Amino acid sequence: MRRAPSPRPQCLAAVALLALATAACKADLYGNLDERQANEIVAVLQRHGIAADRTVDKDGRITISVDDDDFARAFDILRDNGLPRRAHATLGEVFKPEGLVASPLQERARMTYALSEELSRSLGEIDGVLSARVHIVLPEHSPLQQSSTPASASVLIRHKSGLPLGELVPQIKTLVANGIAGLTYDGVSVVLVPVPERPDTPEAAAPVSFLGMWLRPDSLARARVLAGLALLLIAGFAAGLGYLIWRTRSSVYALGAMGQPPAGPEEAPETFARTGEAA
Repeated sequence: MRRAPSPRPQCLAAVALLALATAACKADLYGNLDERQANEIVAVLQRHGIAADRTVDKDGRITISVDDDDFARAFDILRDNGLPRRAHATLGEVFKPEGLVASPLQERARMTYALSEELSRSLGEIDGVLSARVHIVLPEHSPLQQSSTPASASVLIRHKSGLPLGELVPQIKTLVANGIAGLTYDGVSVVLVPVPERPDTPEAAAPVSFLGMWLRPDSLARARVLAGLALLLIAGFAAGLGYLIWRTRSSVYALGAMGQPPAGPEEAPETFARTGEAA
C-alpha cells in the first residue's frame, strides 16, 4: 500500500510563510530591555500614535518592534524623550566581590564611576529630566605633593523644554557637592539642555486595537489582509488534511475487501448437495 503523504511539511511551510509575512512588516527598535524600560517606550509611542509590539525572550528581556514605516519617526521620538533610560550601576554592582585584589588606582577609578552613576540616577528622578550625566574629577592624594588639584564635577542635564529647571540649579549643585567628599559648591558646574517636544498626534490618528494588537489606522487594512490570508491558509490545509484522511481510510477499506478470497467453483457442488440433503 502506498503510504499517504504526511501533511506535516505543508503545515510547517504554511506557518513559516505566515510568520515571514507578518515579520516582514516589523523592525526591531530596541532590545535587551527590562519591563520598566519597555513600558515607558510603549507608552510614549502610543501617545504619538505609533503601535509597538513587545517580544519577551527566554531570559525575560524585552524587544520592542514597530512597523517599518514608523521606524525613523519612533526613533526620533524616543531620542527626544531620552528613552530608553540608561541603566545606572549601583555601588553594590561596582564593588561586587571578586577573586583578584584591585590596585589603589583601580579602586579609585571604581569609586569615581560609582559616585557618578549614583548621582546621575538621583538627578534623573527629577520631573522633566530626560537624561543626566555627572562627570567627577577627584584629586590624587600623594605624600610627595604639597598641593593638589581640588575636586570638581560637571553636570549635563537634558530636560523637556518649557520647564523652569533653571530654578533648581542651586539645589542640583548642593546635591552633587554634598555627595562627594572634598567637593565644594563652587566646584560644581551645571549645563542645562532643553529638548523641544514634538507635537502630539491628533486624535484621528490614534492607534486602534485589532486582534489584541495596537495598530495605526493606515495599517489596519494591511493587518486585515494578512489575517484573511492566514484564515485562507488554515482553511486550505484543513481541507487538505481531511482529504488525506479520507483517502487513507478508503485505501484501508479497499485492501480489506481484497484480502477475502472469492467463492471458487469447487464450493458450488457442495452447496447444491447440502441443499438436496435438506430437501
